[in-house]
Parts: sequence; C-alpha cells; structure tokens
Amino acid sequence: MSVSFKKYHLEHHRYQGDVERDVDIPTELEGKLFTRTWSKLVYCLLMPYFYTIRPLFIRPKPLTVLEIINIIIQVVFDICIYNLWGIKPVFYMIAGTLMGTGLHPLSGHFIAEHYMFIKGCETYSYYGPLNYLTFNVGYHNEHHDFPYIPGSRLYKVKEIAPEYYDNLPQHSSWCRVIFNFITDPSIGPFSRVRRRMKTDYEEKHTKDVQTQNGKTHAD
Repeated sequence: MSVSFKKYHLEHHRYQGDVERDVDIPTELEGKLFTRTWSKLVYCLLMPYFYTIRPLFIRPKPLTVLEIINIIIQVVFDICIYNLWGIKPVFYMIAGTLMGTGLHPLSGHFIAEHYMFIKGCETYSYYGPLNYLTFNVGYHNEHHDFPYIPGSRLYKVKEIAPEYYDNLPQHSSWCRVIFNFITDPSIGPFSRVRRRMKTDYEEKHTKDVQTQNGKTHAD
C-alpha cells in the first residue's frame, strides 16, 4: 500500500483541497449520498475503501513495477489461503480489515486531519496516546509543515516550536471525532476546504506569458 499511497500523498501535500488533484477530497457523489446519521455510519465503516477506490476514478495513474509485484504477491497469497483452508479465512481477513480500519478508534485520523469541525480551519493535529500506535500520525499540522520529517520525530517539532502549534484548533479524542462526525448534521463529506488551483499546464502557460512580458518590457 505504501507505494500506491506515496504517489497520491505527495500530490495531497502539493494540491491540498484541490478538487481535481487532491484525491483525499470526497467526490460529489459521496457528499450527496452520506448526509444522514445512518449513512455517515456506513461511510465511516467503508471509508478505507473509498480512500482506495476514489483515486482510480478521480486521478488514475499508471501502475509501477512495485505495484505489479505487490498485486501478484497478494493474489498468490490469497489463492494459497483459499486452497489450504477455504473461503472462511478470506472473509475473516476482509472482516478484519473492516473492523480494523472502519469504525476502529485509530481510523478517527481519517476524519480528524482535514474535516472542518471549525469553519475555515482545514488541518488539525491530535496529541493523544493513540499516537504511540500510529507512528505519530496525529501530529498532522506538523506533518504538513515538515513532510520530510519521519513520524517517529514529529513530536519534536511541537516541542521545539510550541508557540506555533499549542494555540491551533486540535483534537483530543479520535473516538469523539468519529462520534461527532456521525451524529452532527452540520458535518459530512463536504465539510472540507475545497478549491480549484491552476493545472500544471495553466501554471506553465502563466509563467511563459510572464516571461515573455518581462522580455518585452526589458526590450
């Protein structure tokens, strides 16, 4: 998963909130379907699958060699499990994925990181004990400010510069985040900062025009 995730996560940092290039942003369909309490409960349960499938529709990218190798290994492994013990352990692994990444407390970070619990504030950190189990993924403001610092050292960013982070809106419980997301009618998949940035072509075209204008003025 890390190989596929890296391709899109780097773009999430560069184009955060861009509805065309940040695949972390829920689609229009998600925003319209999952608006009620019961539907948001389903949404939280299946959120890891939305994260996995969404990029294939919004911004598909060619498979890399490592991804192809990974798919082959996964398929061979699943076939071996099925041939040795039948379909039950296969469903057990699927159910384990749902239970471990859906409504599981650790999955609160999927919602906590960028959903607007305070209007206009699009990134939040979490400083609770579950960071010990998630490689400090809760230090999300710090991660966006310094994306090349490994998770194991992110806490040092806050220690070094507390004046920049202590007063920012933050979460103290991922369980509360999940509960509030499901039960609060004012929060849903559209509770994100959504923007449209210039495409790479538009950025290049703008720079070319600026360069040409600069040369013209210089002449």
